[in-house]
Amino acid sequence: MLTSRSIPAAAPPRAPQSTIPPASMALAADGTFTGYASLFDTPDMGNDIIAPGAFAESLARRGPRGVKLLFQHDPAQPIGIWKNLREDARGLYAEGQLSIDNSKARDVLALLRSGAIDGLSIGFRASSANRTAKGGLRRLTKIDLWEISVVTFPMLPGARVTSVKAQPRSSSPAANDPLSRRIQSLTASIRANT
Repeated sequence: MLTSRSIPAAAPPRAPQSTIPPASMALAADGTFTGYASLFDTPDMGNDIIAPGAFAESLARRGPRGVKLLFQHDPAQPIGIWKNLREDARGLYAEGQLSIDNSKARDVLALLRSGAIDGLSIGFRASSANRTAKGGLRRLTKIDLWEISVVTFPMLPGARVTSVKAQPRSSSPAANDPLSRRIQSLTASIRANT
């Protein structure tokens, strides 16, 4: 069974209680972003906790390109590729790149830049898990990771995008097209009024 870590549609969204500082959302030209898709030993809103090392086998087998980058867990909305996925002491660190030639990915990039969305959520199959005596939490020790999505409400409130790559100042054709100039003008106007 594929499990997604975003809040089910019927559940009212809760205000995120992130342990990660607010995202540094600088303008991004190439759609590159980083964040944590999962945090170890941190209960999510579904009473799951993920053990360190739970992703290791899946990441070794699939590699970053074998894990899909989706929007809101929708398999019909791939929005880019994962360039780097790795476990560290904190959790599952992710570096992704949005495919900015895709209109949905451009929409997601705009939402990330504005701070309107910043959640990350994993879609997986639990290969090995057990219930803890304390609190009845399900401890996941082995996960088959299928996808990581950019989402509005992550099941694990601390799973967040933490940065979006700064836009290089260049005279490339893409930076000079009418839409890019309009976006830059609107962004400058918004910043001047804040």
